[in-house]
Amino acid sequence: MLWIGIDAHKRIHQAVALSVDGVLAQKVIANTAVGWTALIQWASAWPERVWAVEGSGSLGRGVAQFLARNGERVHEINPRWTAQRRRGLRRPGKIDALDAQAVARLLREEGDSLPLVQAEDPLVASLQLWSRLREDLVLDMTRLRNRLHALLLLCDPEYRQVIRSLRSRRGVQAARTYTAPGTGQLERVREQAVRQVAEQIMLLMDQERELRASIEVGVREHFVPLLSIEGVQPIVAAGLIAELGMPRPGFGVPQIAALAGVAPIEASSAGEVRHRLSRRCNRRLNMLLYLIALAQQRSYAPAQAYMARRQQEGRTPREARRALKRHLVRRVWQQWQACWPGASPTT
Repeated sequence: MLWIGIDAHKRIHQAVALSVDGVLAQKVIANTAVGWTALIQWASAWPERVWAVEGSGSLGRGVAQFLARNGERVHEINPRWTAQRRRGLRRPGKIDALDAQAVARLLREEGDSLPLVQAEDPLVASLQLWSRLREDLVLDMTRLRNRLHALLLLCDPEYRQVIRSLRSRRGVQAARTYTAPGTGQLERVREQAVRQVAEQIMLLMDQERELRASIEVGVREHFVPLLSIEGVQPIVAAGLIAELGMPRPGFGVPQIAALAGVAPIEASSAGEVRHRLSRRCNRRLNMLLYLIALAQQRSYAPAQAYMARRQQEGRTPREARRALKRHLVRRVWQQWQACWPGASPTT
């Protein structure tokens, strides 16, 4: 067996082939389709091989997907893991060859526990793109609304008598035609700035509405099982699909809990046993579980009973909600698996 690690960059990728005896070969390729093809040709001399790509969801996405589509076994490596492994090498330093070697060593030693890279499904990839674009648009709208609020306060501290809400289309439309009190030149300059920012917000609102419509159609046509979870709406379901992807071997309930940062980690010392939550997790997946937990806490009787029981055991409301998030992972996993009836279950 040969282990090949790839350190991915914008323009080039560094590959290192590692055998049981050490580094066997190295290769640098361009981050292009031609370079990816040359990489497979270079590795064809070793039929029994497995790959690992650092940053397979970002800079290494192209080569990782190319390898997966061509039937290669590819694992995903988090850059933080590479940094930790590089610090343990006898030759310290930060060069591409050492990074690729650290990736290959991690693959050789912990390959069975590393997540697999799968060839993208067009529907899942589209939903992932729409979900993350919409999240970016919402953040941009929040930033622009704060700017608009500050500008309106400059024009008139009592502007809310005219524009009641900056979150509604009616309020933003009123800001597009806003007239600032006063007749001076400064008032006209501020008024123009208010109208320009309002135009930007309206444009983003239109784009967000189109993305929301696409997301709702995609979820209701292909991922209905997730909507059966109490508190899950199409936007949240799309976020779950975007972060979880497709079912794959070795990715069950414990792995999802660890990825979301809701699996307790033991942190014992001097005979005292305690647990903490992971800070190295997918923050968006954690946030989605938090939203589901809040929705269930408001209106779902079994979740309310669960929270009450946990608090009777001495947990604080925050600790009880954390326990509910961990409890939700199995429910999410079951309905996520149900979206792919032919997928083999993995617990």
